[in-house]
Amino acid sequence: MMQETSFIVIRGNSMRLDGGTMFGNAPKALWQKWVRADERGMIDIASNCLLVKTGNYNLLFETGCGAYLSPDMKARFAVQEETHILLKALSEQGLSDSDISHVVLSHLHFDHAGGLLSAWEPDREPALLFPNALFVVGEEHFRRSKSPHPRDRASFIPGLAEKLQATGRLVLKQGGDRLTVGALTIEFFQSQGHTPGMLVSLIQARGGTVIYTGDLIPGLPWVNLPITMGYDRFAEKLVDEKKQILDRAVAEDALLVFPHDPVHVAARVERDPVKKRVMPAKVFETLTMTL
Repeated sequence: MMQETSFIVIRGNSMRLDGGTMFGNAPKALWQKWVRADERGMIDIASNCLLVKTGNYNLLFETGCGAYLSPDMKARFAVQEETHILLKALSEQGLSDSDISHVVLSHLHFDHAGGLLSAWEPDREPALLFPNALFVVGEEHFRRSKSPHPRDRASFIPGLAEKLQATGRLVLKQGGDRLTVGALTIEFFQSQGHTPGMLVSLIQARGGTVIYTGDLIPGLPWVNLPITMGYDRFAEKLVDEKKQILDRAVAEDALLVFPHDPVHVAARVERDPVKKRVMPAKVFETLTMTL
């Protein structure tokens, strides 16, 4: 008999980014119905990290932007907290970074992988945390991170790929690969739309499926099929990939967990019988559940 698995969304460091960029070609008159912007058009961006406990294993999906940035770079990206609050969130679950067995990263942009590093200190390079974890990353995306395109070079953390490789604990995956850990199996769906080689994790537990969407669906408003981000490399491809994941979420009644939504961390979706489109059926502002 498969044992139960716990799923808990914990928060890492948050930022504020331009709402227009976050919603791509959607006009402000539309997206301001979904999120609140300040006078400069900036909106809140959360780091929703998924902690999964199964048997003796503790898996962490994403680490958020962390606190590794220097003060001037924190100001540039409007990082809201001075300390590494993901570590505090782990401690509230009775864990430290050394207790994490796997860190699964959809991709290596700084707002998803920055929490791998210790907080900024003057005259000291941030160190890699999670000393006992396997680091699971998409193989294609890892190669891109070592030689990024000028279009998204600024999104990567210089030297992080080399730090991960030097641990000897780097696990590279491709689309269609699976990883079994304790009572669960993770199936990886490879996405090219946001950044080439990004991995969406379909986590299959005894009681159902949880999908950590990565930036394929960064938050609840992006469940709307045509809504993409200005940061996305290939918007039309992203829409096609999003449809595949949404169709599967409907078919399996899977729970979607979003990396960046400051209000709704997760949702189940259904197909509207009249409009024939996938829409949220039940939303969650917090998540602690067992499957």
